[in-house]
Amino acid sequence: MLQKMLEKDRKRLKRKIHIRKSISGTAERPRMTVTRSNRSLSIQIVDDTRGYTLASASTLEKDLRNIKVTVEGAGQLGEVMGKRLLEKNISTVVFDRNGYLYHGVIKALADGARKAGIQF
Repeated sequence: MLQKMLEKDRKRLKRKIHIRKSISGTAERPRMTVTRSNRSLSIQIVDDTRGYTLASASTLEKDLRNIKVTVEGAGQLGEVMGKRLLEKNISTVVFDRNGYLYHGVIKALADGARKAGIQF
């Protein structure tokens, strides 16, 4: 069981490195990175040229704790992040799925951000 978990994590990290070779965030088009676990979801908007986090949203925040790590919850979190970005006048981002497969929760999160008006 442990060996299977380690193998899955190793494959995800390998995909992450492969993706990050070609993706980089700028001030005009920052990188939207996703972190997923069984208990929480978090999104960060990063300007890689300066090394700053411009915005973030997480299911660990006090007002977002009622959002579960499901497809519906991920869509809600994506919409919250989209609204926060539009308040900061950021309308386009580069989506970094962080090695996770673009399926289920990750896809729902991206669709929620698109629904809020973010382009990527």
